Amino acid sequence: MTPRETPVLETARLRLRPGTPADAEALHPAFADPEMMRWWSNPPHHSVEQTRADLAQRAPEWRRWIITLKEDGRAIGFVAVGEKRQGNVSEIGYLLRREYWGTGIAAEAATRVIDQLFAEGQRRVFADTDPDNVASRRLLERLGFKLEGVLRGEWETHIGVRDTTLYGLLREDWHGGA
Repeated sequence: MTPRETPVLETARLRLRPGTPADAEALHPAFADPEMMRWWSNPPHHSVEQTRADLAQRAPEWRRWIITLKEDGRAIGFVAVGEKRQGNVSEIGYLLRREYWGTGIAAEAATRVIDQLFAEGQRRVFADTDPDNVASRRLLERLGFKLEGVLRGEWETHIGVRDTTLYGLLREDWHGGA
């Protein structure tokens, strides 16, 4: 599979751009936050160097848009998309610094990325989240994702073996988000 480009995207408040390891300092507080990382597949980061190494990882099937505020360009989170299988199906995930929770920024950023994915010809976008990650599940539902199933004992994480909830969104069901 030929990797897709990660174009710069904009919304009213945000600029989403490709990430670089230089974003580590701004994003480390999120990666180091135990509450934020509770639902992640690995434990909180202990150093900026660990965050920099994470951001430097490149897999051809994954893209990461860094969420920045237009007013100052500061990185405050990201939306990641993995084209994990053939047939124009992508997985979406996101991370946002705690001080921006509840501001609508995650929905705004995810909406813009989903618009991009469907414009590129994706037919389906899905998300995989912990059943206890209520905030993420609510966001997905506001965006129009449908709960498609629960996989029991799916992930072995730093907090133990966890179930996962799978949410899906088809292009024909997309109405531009929340």
